[in-house]
Amino acid sequence: MELNSRVYVAGHRGLAGSAISRRLAAGGYRNLVTRSHAELELTDALAVRKFFETEKPEYVFLAAAKVGGILANRDHPAEFIHSNLAIQTNVIHEAWRSSVKRLVFLGSSCIYPRDCPQPIKEEYLLTGPLESSNRAYAIAKISGVEMCRSYNHQYGTHYLAAMPTNLYGPGDNYDLASSHVLPALIRKMHEAKTRGLKSVTVWGSGSPRREFLYSDDMADACVALMTLPDNAFGELLRGADGLPLINIGSGEDRTIAELAQTVASVIGFRGAMEFDKTKPDGTPRKLLDASRLRNLGWSPRVNLESGIAAAYKDFLAR
Repeated sequence: MELNSRVYVAGHRGLAGSAISRRLAAGGYRNLVTRSHAELELTDALAVRKFFETEKPEYVFLAAAKVGGILANRDHPAEFIHSNLAIQTNVIHEAWRSSVKRLVFLGSSCIYPRDCPQPIKEEYLLTGPLESSNRAYAIAKISGVEMCRSYNHQYGTHYLAAMPTNLYGPGDNYDLASSHVLPALIRKMHEAKTRGLKSVTVWGSGSPRREFLYSDDMADACVALMTLPDNAFGELLRGADGLPLINIGSGEDRTIAELAQTVASVIGFRGAMEFDKTKPDGTPRKLLDASRLRNLGWSPRVNLESGIAAAYKDFLAR
């Protein structure tokens, strides 16, 4: 990927896509192609076809997706599976029709079975039942992995599926009804602090363990993957059990209770934590094995405390 290559970042205003766009711009890539949701509806197959025919991108980062927290996934599964299947089907298919050189498809660690051995290796995909609360979203993302494999196999494309762990950072969603756990805790702790509350309610038991990765670290990994030499990129496409799949993770996790205390400490809330066990916990643990990526020379640079402080600064600026 040359600095003047035409690079399309699908979903450039979202958490993942905006981080990738920042990383590319900082790296001197000067021919970025972007479209907002209002400018291009990615669930519209004809619109996506016209976009690829007109813009002719050479490289594609597919970061566009309908995402949400555990309750949003549980309550709106039809929207999650329909939107995500449509987005990735349209973009991947038109990337093939337009002879895109490489594509990196971003998925999620929720593609792996609910009760996976830990840490989770790429080859554990499809070895057990999924977590029921986000099954629709997970199946859509699994379908994206299989699309990459199938197009590579039949058409000789170079499409890689990258599975990040739980992301957070600038541009996150802080809506309590639809956000993920970390941005939700940032908002809750901030509001409790400013209102002088004595306690904060945290959804679930607090016992599940989660891994978190700052979005800019994820972007570094994605750009590093996209710019690998041909032989190294080809090795990844052959991947685990023939799947072009690679994990992106920090290698560390903590309980939701520990996470809540960390967020409270960074924000300066000194009250108590109350855990609402009527809310679902989700998967007991999701720690990715990112050793394949680390063997390529990548490692995260932002620790959780520093990342939460940066995310909180972003939240305050809204």
